[in-house]
Amino acid sequence: MIAVIVGGVALIVVIAIVVGIVDVAQAPSWREVAAERRRNWEARQPEYHGVDDYDPQWDDD
Repeated sequence: MIAVIVGGVALIVVIAIVVGIVDVAQAPSWREVAAERRRNWEARQPEYHGVDDYDPQWDDD
């Protein structure tokens, strides 16, 4: 019974190590994907070029 428990804990440790190694290996490519998605998102956002659309009746204070 103790051998099964030790084997299970060892399996969890091995899986954690493998996931960590794969994550470190693929992190740069995922960072590039995230940067590209952010550039695309920022390009779709409206730009206000100094337009002042402040309306005092919508002030929450």
